Amino acid sequence: MITVTVRDIVQRNIISLDKAKTVKDAAALMVSNDIGSVVVISSDQPIGIVTERDILKKVTFPSKDPSSVKLESIMTSPLITIDVDASLGEATMVMTEKKIRRLLVTEKGKIIGIFTQRDLQNKVLDIFMSLNDI
Repeated sequence: MITVTVRDIVQRNIISLDKAKTVKDAAALMVSNDIGSVVVISSDQPIGIVTERDILKKVTFPSKDPSSVKLESIMTSPLITIDVDASLGEATMVMTEKKIRRLLVTEKGKIIGIFTQRDLQNKVLDIFMSLNDI
């Protein structure tokens, strides 16, 4: 039996911005880092997340100026998290139930990384490929 946990695929590099920064700042950071979200912080503590989809739905199509919209006004909060030792099945269930594509990963109550739908797809593909090699 194969047991894979979130620990096996968590990305520990979290890109974050202060809640007072603008959507334009976040978009520039997402583009330069080739990522789809930024974690919003206040006093160095994670308080929310802004995704590409948030920008599209809450800024672009209502035709708001991204250089004047603050992250705190469009972020998704509270953060949805999962423990680093949770199974991939548990993570998938949470993502499906909450209709989200990203989970922040905690260890002993502290956020240590991020887990995305793409990470899950890549890991499942790796597992299937390794099973074919048996």
